[in-house]
Formats: sequence, C-alpha cells, structure tokens
Amino acid sequence: MAESKVKKRKVAWGISGGGDKIAETIQVMSELKKQYEDKVEIHVFLSKAGEIVLKYYRVMDTLKQSFSNVRVEINSNTPFLASWVQSGKYEFLLIAPGTSNTVAKIANGIGDTLLTNTTIMSMKAYAQVYIMPTDFREGVISTLLPNGKEMKLRIRKEEAENTRKLEQMDGMHVLETPEKIRQVF
Repeated sequence: MAESKVKKRKVAWGISGGGDKIAETIQVMSELKKQYEDKVEIHVFLSKAGEIVLKYYRVMDTLKQSFSNVRVEINSNTPFLASWVQSGKYEFLLIAPGTSNTVAKIANGIGDTLLTNTTIMSMKAYAQVYIMPTDFREGVISTLLPNGKEMKLRIRKEEAENTRKLEQMDGMHVLETPEKIRQVF
C-alpha cells in the first residue's frame, strides 16, 4: 500500500526594513524550517525596505539559500498576499522583524504597504497575525551594524505605545524576541 503524502501547512513570513535582530531571526526561521520540513512550508515576503536592509546587512544570500520561495513587494496588493492569508492558503502571517513604521501603521489602521495591508486585511478575516516589533519597550538597546560595530538606539515612548496598541488587537500576537517565534510553531 502506498503512503499518502501529507499536505504541508503554509506560513507567510513578512520581513520589513528592520535590521535589529535580522540575522538572529533568519537563523531561528531556518532552524524551524528544518525542524518542521515535513509539515510546514515557509514563504517569505519582503517589503521594499526589507529587501534593502537584507542586502545592507549582507544576509540576503543566506535567506535565499534557506528559503526557496522569496518574493518582494511591488505594491500594497502585489503579490496578492492579503487575499492568500484571508482565504486560508496560509495558516498565519508572521512579521519579523516589524519596524516602528510598520507597527505604527498597523496600530493606526494604515495599510499602504504589502505587510501593513496584509495584516489589516488578515485580521478582518479572523486570520492570526504574529509580529516581532523592533521597538518593544521604551529604553535604550544595543544593536549590531553590518560592520560588527555596536550602536545604541533609543526606543521612544511613542514606539513602545504603538507596540502596546498591537497587543490589544484581536487576532494579533506580539513577540518580543526571535526565540519567541519557536512557540508559534
């Protein structure tokens, strides 16, 4: 008797233009892909800024080596990710990292990019959305630049407040670190 092939579940992973924790996020997602390779297929969707940042941080090749399905935003509806998430083609939408710009737009209902439009439209259809904001809590953080130097960044009260707004939204799940993504899978 031939074994029937189990259909893999699909996950949409959106990457916005945040450099902080991008290498760690790619590492975690690559490990999850290997761990669940028989059960889950991860499709990557880059914002225009995400594509620029991945190249700047010299991790685009690493991403493309680990993930065969990588698409770049053309406009807020192309590729047609919002419809695909709404219709159940994807189990959920994960945005990691999510910049302060992406978070602010979602928190205020602005869907003018691929990832913000998809998030808003997905939540209207009761699809689950996970986001890992670069600016999680107010204070000073250290981040590594592509050249290995450390840079201190101030996360302002306003950015942290937008993250708190996301936590109050029905169907939105906010993750603090790349390691927290593992719990989603």
